Amino acid sequence: MLIQSDSGDSFMSVQATSLMTAPVLEVFSSFQGEGLYAGSPQVFFRLAGCPLRCAWCDTPGSWELTEGATAKLRTASGLRQEQAQVSPAQAVEWIQEVDPSGRQTVSVTGGEPLMWTDFLLKLRPLLGRRRVHLETAGAHPESLLRVLDAFDHVSADLKLPEDMGAPSAVGFTEPEASPRTPDEWRAVRRAVLKSLSGRDACSKLVVAGGRDVSAYEQIFDDQQGCAPDLALFLQPATPIAGVSAPTLATMETLRASAESRGLRTSVLGQLHRAWKLP
Repeated sequence: MLIQSDSGDSFMSVQATSLMTAPVLEVFSSFQGEGLYAGSPQVFFRLAGCPLRCAWCDTPGSWELTEGATAKLRTASGLRQEQAQVSPAQAVEWIQEVDPSGRQTVSVTGGEPLMWTDFLLKLRPLLGRRRVHLETAGAHPESLLRVLDAFDHVSADLKLPEDMGAPSAVGFTEPEASPRTPDEWRAVRRAVLKSLSGRDACSKLVVAGGRDVSAYEQIFDDQQGCAPDLALFLQPATPIAGVSAPTLATMETLRASAESRGLRTSVLGQLHRAWKLP
């Protein structure tokens, strides 16, 4: 689809180009602050566009797509902005510019990267021998299965339905409907966990303040039944937008509850926030 500008120039809409490009929010190098590879240097390749509305989301600027959006690149030469909608080949050039050594793992994050599966499948072979990790909200199991073999590691969220607002895809079309009800959330959670069992993967459960610990029991049951081998990270929510952090007693109770099911459980806050890193 071509959109006509006031000057008479035409350009392709985000929707029309979605199969060959994806919207990039930022590319930078930093230390991983979450999950199984916390502390390791990585290139973060953040895609824009997410239909989910997590109460404790720390990147709400990644939710919506707008025409004319720009991507931020943090390189050794400094910060610059480029047109956000790019091809896989251009994305690889940016990643190489951020890490010329070619040694750092690339962490594909968002937003929700699974909105752009065609792009991801074209991107992966262009990255050569680099390890490539996927960070996903764990809400789109069919899309995950489509790209799963392209990634060396997957970190998937386990969402508490009470923390989720109504899904809203702004500026793009979801390739797979997002869950809305508690039953739908449980179904996608179990499907994602089953697909990750036996792989280099981990699950992450963000814990906000003010929640009853019993609300998390079903999530622990699902991981025990579907992927008992996965490392589970309980992540205290970073206070944001009215969401408070949980108490130490809450985290201790949840850890004990998960471990009583035989789950390999760790409590780990957002290290990059503590270190004031991007």
